[in-house]
Amino acid sequence: MVTIYHNPACGTSRNALALIRNAGIEPTVIEYLKTPPDRATLERLIGAMGITPRELLREKGTPYADLGLGAPHWTDAQLVDQMLAHPLLINRPIVVTPWGTKLCRPSEAVLDILPLPQKGPFYKEDGEPLIDAAGRRVPRDP
Repeated sequence: MVTIYHNPACGTSRNALALIRNAGIEPTVIEYLKTPPDRATLERLIGAMGITPRELLREKGTPYADLGLGAPHWTDAQLVDQMLAHPLLINRPIVVTPWGTKLCRPSEAVLDILPLPQKGPFYKEDGEPLIDAAGRRVPRDP
């Protein structure tokens, strides 16, 4: 019972999806640009993540700057309105599991909420090792 709000054009989202599958889980994949969440769903996701709408806004490659969304006068409701009108503003991937709901940036943040361990080694698309052959996280260099 795992759901990912996914953008297949995003490397972080693809890596998070691959990590879910590396745990032996076939999630429900919602391509949120094709099937955007409704207001109730988006507000529920924001609440479950324990973040504000502003913290969910994506700036890069979106109409964020053109709309002036960095200005402090925007209310949470208005920011949600903008994400509903322009789903590209919703940062991704958002993953929902029995262990929590999280904006998985970086992609390995999904490991904190997966209900099953990793089944084997995993490398990010850029070649960075994340999981070893025993299914354990690879320590990062300081």
